[in-house]
Amino acid sequence: MQIDGKEVNQNDLVIAYIRAYGSITTLEAFRDLGVARLASRICDLKKQGYTFHKDTAKAKNRFGKNVRFTRYSIIEGGEEE
Repeated sequence: MQIDGKEVNQNDLVIAYIRAYGSITTLEAFRDLGVARLASRICDLKKQGYTFHKDTAKAKNRFGKNVRFTRYSIIEGGEEE
């Protein structure tokens, strides 16, 4: 895929999304970017030197059941939590 004439991969898309919206969840990654394995992309990005904050969020699913999921955000120049 190319954006503004530059070849981009899934890692680039995840970073751009977090910078644009502040954070990302697995559902957002799949729905908005077509990234099916967000945790793997986060692992790749950590190896590239990015640092992330993981926040466990809670919500109800479409059946009314409580669910938990992880929301990732970038820590600019900080320590990983």
